[in-house]
Amino acid sequence: MARLVASVLVRNEDVFIERAIRNVAAVCDKIHVVDQESTDRTGEILRSLARELDHLDVVRSSDASDSHRALEEYAGTETWVLGVDGDELYDQRGLVELKAQLLGGAHADVFRLKGHVLNSDELDLEAGTASGYLAPPSRPVTKLFNMAALESWTGCLERLHGGEPMFRSGYDWDSMRYLSEERDWDADPLRLLHVCFLRRSSVEDHEPGRGRPSLWETGEFRRGLGGLLKKHRYLRHVDPRIREYNKQGRNWKDEWYRRGSRVTIDATPFIGVRPL
Repeated sequence: MARLVASVLVRNEDVFIERAIRNVAAVCDKIHVVDQESTDRTGEILRSLARELDHLDVVRSSDASDSHRALEEYAGTETWVLGVDGDELYDQRGLVELKAQLLGGAHADVFRLKGHVLNSDELDLEAGTASGYLAPPSRPVTKLFNMAALESWTGCLERLHGGEPMFRSGYDWDSMRYLSEERDWDADPLRLLHVCFLRRSSVEDHEPGRGRPSLWETGEFRRGLGGLLKKHRYLRHVDPRIREYNKQGRNWKDEWYRRGSRVTIDATPFIGVRPL
């Protein structure tokens, strides 16, 4: 029987990480979390959740590739892997509906599924609303992978990104379905509230509405030879368009995540879980 597994890779995400995990916890058979040596309350929150949720596995590591090694055993099995970041809040009821579809064999003909996303720059918890930019037309970020499409998948610098996937006949990297092209926002079970422009950590500040810089932009790599090797591997992995945007003084998150008109949606399906 098919199963649904979540993969979570975080560093300093204590504002939203509990919501992100609770929103997928009831529907996932296993949740693999790699904490990249967070210095805020992320580790404390994860340990508390792990005591409560027996299917939550938490590992603390400086190596993001550990997040993918935990998934390699699922290649070739009837497993769907959902990538979850610390700024990604899925619709809980939608995932229940989606899992029922997956268990029934839906979407088995593709390797990847993409859904609607709201890239949020404002979240009003009291009013239960979120504002931002929809994908489409913005770039989608949902990560749901059919591991049955693979013989193996190794060599990723972080989970579900690149590497050396070996596909079974009939599948490839571009074997993908956009639920966002087939259904509207309200009918998409894979819809996601992406709070990428909001503050995500109690110990980090960033320009309001700009979003947190990525690792390679901040230069926060480990010191010594190991840090230099890690930096070299990471920079090779960075999308060249992001580097070009930064050279030109353009914000890559604005380029990708702020397309189309700014809209406001009902955020209660995504924020309805009470934090600890």
